[in-house]
Amino acid sequence: MSAATLAPGHLADPRIGLRGNLRHVGALTRRNLMRIKADPESMLDALLVPIVFTVLFVYVFGGAVKGSQQEYIQYMVPGLLGTTGLNLAMAVGTGLNSDFQTGVMDRFRTLPIARSAVLLSKLAAETVRGLVSFTILIGFSMILGLQVRTDALHLLAAVGLSLLFGMSIVWISMLLGMSLRSVQAVQGVSMLVIMPLQFGSSIFAPTGTMPGWLQAFTKYNPLSALADACRNLINGGPLTHSVLIVLIWSVTITSVTAPLAVARFRKRT
Repeated sequence: MSAATLAPGHLADPRIGLRGNLRHVGALTRRNLMRIKADPESMLDALLVPIVFTVLFVYVFGGAVKGSQQEYIQYMVPGLLGTTGLNLAMAVGTGLNSDFQTGVMDRFRTLPIARSAVLLSKLAAETVRGLVSFTILIGFSMILGLQVRTDALHLLAAVGLSLLFGMSIVWISMLLGMSLRSVQAVQGVSMLVIMPLQFGSSIFAPTGTMPGWLQAFTKYNPLSALADACRNLINGGPLTHSVLIVLIWSVTITSVTAPLAVARFRKRT
């Protein structure tokens, strides 16, 4: 994802200018990636969670839900793209909260940098982590038997759509990280957000046997739309409605929460 995409004009600091904002985003993104290189354990969730989730759900629920593990791989893995991005995104808030607690943000406060660049650089670094995680998920799933029944472009579109939605959730996570007082509080609230969205959706099982009130929730759950869109992109099927719903959700979440997160960050720094 390019720096120009990550730093739209309405998030740029007018006192510094767009070029300065982009330069600061690039420098801080490199810093965040170097921190990952220095602390490889911070990548364990991106590297291992896709493998663990795939193995557990395919071999525990595959036969019961779809009658065969092969059919369940085709059903579940496209939906898992969305929940993988969600899990990674919600973890950003805990890291941001920790940065405030440990004094990292005090250091940034003394530097002549755009305030929004700190948040945009975290978004850029998380984009890289997301791409790594999606690559592992798809590669490992293919080893287990996942088939791309369309073509490579449709597969890339599924990854791009999942990444776009996941990065919109990053803004919610960062807003929570700056609004709550402790890392534990951020983790607790994040779980309250993640669990209903994940399991109250069509990611892991069809919704036809769910009670009516839960079916109503899954119908408007953006993860259901994302799961359906990714399944149709990988397995083949109609795309317009589900893809449009995901795009609307992504743009709406970003346009509402990104300015709030930047304003909150400026207030705290």
